[in-house]
Amino acid sequence: MPFTASVTEPARTLPVYGEFDVVVIGGGPAGLAASVSAAKRGAHTLLVERYGFLGGMGTAGGVTNFAGLYGRKNGEMQPVVHGVADELLARIDALGGLNQPQDGMQGRIRVRAYDVSAYKCAADQLLIASGVHILFHAWAAAVLMTGQALAALVVETKSGRQAIRAHRFIDCSGDADVAHFAGVPFELGDGQGSALFPSTMFRVGHVDAGRALAAIGDFKAIDDLMAQALVRNPGRYRFPRKGAILRPQKNPTEWRANVTQIRNASGNAMDATDARQLSDGELEGRRQITEYFRFLKNEVPGFEQSAIVDIAPQVGLRETRRICGSYSLSGEDILSSVRFDDVIGINAWPMEMHVDGAIAWGFPRDEARAYNDLPWRMLVPKEVSNLLVAGRCASMTHEGQSAARASGGCFVMGQAAGTAAALLDAGAAFAETDVPRLQQCLLQDGVYFDR
Repeated sequence: MPFTASVTEPARTLPVYGEFDVVVIGGGPAGLAASVSAAKRGAHTLLVERYGFLGGMGTAGGVTNFAGLYGRKNGEMQPVVHGVADELLARIDALGGLNQPQDGMQGRIRVRAYDVSAYKCAADQLLIASGVHILFHAWAAAVLMTGQALAALVVETKSGRQAIRAHRFIDCSGDADVAHFAGVPFELGDGQGSALFPSTMFRVGHVDAGRALAAIGDFKAIDDLMAQALVRNPGRYRFPRKGAILRPQKNPTEWRANVTQIRNASGNAMDATDARQLSDGELEGRRQITEYFRFLKNEVPGFEQSAIVDIAPQVGLRETRRICGSYSLSGEDILSSVRFDDVIGINAWPMEMHVDGAIAWGFPRDEARAYNDLPWRMLVPKEVSNLLVAGRCASMTHEGQSAARASGGCFVMGQAAGTAAALLDAGAAFAETDVPRLQQCLLQDGVYFDR
């Protein structure tokens, strides 16, 4: 007897895990900042995370550095993202896991590398100290609606399917899962069947740091070695993309490698909202890693005796769904260093477009203010009254998201969302938020506006 194309799941009554003022979904930079900010402002807050640790793409995706915390003002690179981000970095540093700032792209970008284990532990400490409740190993599966408001989040857990009630919800899932379940309109990728290409990250240990730094201390040097290897050994290597990034960690014998690019069967960027493509992409990422590591050992000075010490738990995602909110941050907003009346903080990362086979960068035209404001409206969906969306799935165009998806912008969006959720009266809609009051609270909590 053949199987049918679908089955019917019987209706069932779900146990309620708990009731909260604010529920945050996703424990990356946006979710961390949102939950900490809401709890510190007195809201009974729960953070729901699919893994058994926090950090989002920074840990599960193996990114291993914070991008977008620094911006150029009047020719000088300086920190422009403050608030919860400062607290987290201080805790990572206290655990001995924070590297000194590293510059790249002729001094136009600056990142802070960190130890992944220290990040996980520091995030735990920060949330617990702030009074945030945490539910690990819980996957957002559905929502229950009452009119235009979210009444409950449905999650799958090891204890079975459960419901979580709250007055206000913040979707920091990265994929806009909750907003999608609630019927919020979204755009997927570039609208042409592709997106910013994902990468599977890995780390290489036992590197001869002195020889490696001499050979590829400059960002462009590794691409030159790749090109030379192709000339010397035609057909021996196939590289997924140009613009490979290899940088040392706090321990210079260990290096992070951002060199892969995951395509689907059509040659477009893998769609991480498609279960089959996501599964195939995990296999393809690890295949590319083994191939690229063969090149490192054979062709790059200092890597002869190296070994892969870690492959990220999941493929690193840059773009999937982006909601259509009250305002969509655009690429022109990035390039023009835009200012907004409803500013909630700063994005200091340039446009970083992971296109087919390469990375295309777009920097602000105003070198005296090489960063832009982020507006409150980009967090606010029009269709659901008690939902905010923060992080890489907030309301942005494909081009705008290539910049503001970086961790610096996600910290900013999350802190604004969590603060607003704590300030809003029960039953009120986020569209009614007193933005000047929100801005004043953010300033009091250390957020930088560049006014």
